[in-house]
Amino acid sequence: MFRQSSTALLLSLTLIGCSQKFNDVNDTVNLAFFGDKDATLSAEEINQLPYASMYARVDDGPQAFMVLAFAEESATLGLTDISVISTPNTTNRSSTQLKWVSADKGMLITEHGRIVKTINLPSGNLVDSYSKQTDPLALGLHLPTTPKHWQHSIDWQPGYHWGYPVKSEFDFITNEQLDINDSIKPSKYYIEHVSIPILSIQYDNHWWIDPNTGAVIKSKQKLAPNLPYIELTLLKPFA
Repeated sequence: MFRQSSTALLLSLTLIGCSQKFNDVNDTVNLAFFGDKDATLSAEEINQLPYASMYARVDDGPQAFMVLAFAEESATLGLTDISVISTPNTTNRSSTQLKWVSADKGMLITEHGRIVKTINLPSGNLVDSYSKQTDPLALGLHLPTTPKHWQHSIDWQPGYHWGYPVKSEFDFITNEQLDINDSIKPSKYYIEHVSIPILSIQYDNHWWIDPNTGAVIKSKQKLAPNLPYIELTLLKPFA
């Protein structure tokens, strides 16, 4: 995923299940710049695109530009308390999977900003992420009532890694100002301390949260042991 080539690849996609439709894109957009350098679009170019978008970076590789291809209802990470959907100062917390694609046909699937599945990553893929508990990101990590501990399970490849229990503990670190898409965005920076006890493995995920809505606006997430970190920067949110 996110491999670069010298030939421009043009994508024209049909959006299913989203309010942002681009099934009638007559002027096909060049979705990425290719080569060894980061893909970069201007704020004007991003804002003119009729669909959600983000930057993604695998480990220290080049930055890729990704667009939203599908949005589908899902209960992968469960939402056990329907009341949180209408909680003040939160975004819509109904469980929706967002499927993002890059120009080389890689796909990231996210729920509430967390990557729950990947497709076509050359180093391996997160096959699934699931829990009977609600992800604190879905509840609004910025709220004092949100639990700061969580347990879920993951499957990943290569190899036969199925059903590994994962424990998480979230710590608020500081308030930060992020420069995204030529706009300064305030954020709350959290570190998620992740452990897989059966493997004696620990690592950290990093989250930058909108202080008003609780939405993830930037993150650096490790998919699974022996799989890379992926850094995501939201440019234009799904609406």
